[in-house]
Amino acid sequence: MNAYAAKGRIDMNCDLGEGYGAYTIGRDSELLPYVTSANIACGFHAGDSAVMRHTVRLCLEQEVQIGAHPGLPDLQGFGRRELAITPDEAYELTLYQIGALHAFLRAEGERLHHVKPHGALYNMAARETKLARAIAAAVHRFDPSLKLYGLSGSELIKAGQHFGLETVSEVFADRHYRSDGSLAPRSEEGAVIASEAVAVAQVLQMVSTGTVTTKDSSIIMLEAETVCIHGDSPHAATLAAALRSALEAARIRVSAP
Repeated sequence: MNAYAAKGRIDMNCDLGEGYGAYTIGRDSELLPYVTSANIACGFHAGDSAVMRHTVRLCLEQEVQIGAHPGLPDLQGFGRRELAITPDEAYELTLYQIGALHAFLRAEGERLHHVKPHGALYNMAARETKLARAIAAAVHRFDPSLKLYGLSGSELIKAGQHFGLETVSEVFADRHYRSDGSLAPRSEEGAVIASEAVAVAQVLQMVSTGTVTTKDSSIIMLEAETVCIHGDSPHAATLAAALRSALEAARIRVSAP
């Protein structure tokens, strides 16, 4: 059992505030009763000033910890298409988006809890050391007390530790893993887990044993400190409810790190 689960605790996080303008994506208010931390889009891959303000207030009402969810500047692709950016650009777009969300929290007399990159930026930082260090440097220079969420065992977690940040190793309920610990890409058939029962079973395995069964049926080690629920999934709220119920039945306390 990994160290965090051994304490009888796990965080449940979700990606929120991913609509913009006249477009609504996800059912944020339905998800919030079940999660303990939220990653709010900061205007690049999704979100806008009105959505950010509204989502911050929703999270504060539910006493959910708030993190910035910086993504690539690609609204049309929802930040899930990789763009060729330099480490300097990764640093700048991360810092810019953290600052935007921070403004809304400060206006409410609250502070940011963490930073978690979104989509393609997250996956690029998971494997590319220079990009990961640029993102971690932006977080550290903005506020070294912020937590950095990243894929378990990834370059982003290593980069956060390099800068002395508190890192939170993330696992996914609704995604299959490859044998190298990376997530199977969404373009790959079967990468997204459609079955609620399979997703819940995968999380219970990860939290209780510190392992996951990959797409090729091998078993690998990982650290599970927070579990992600994708807010744009049509069944996100029902999965979150089922997962929280299963974790609590297993006597795992769900709380933010």
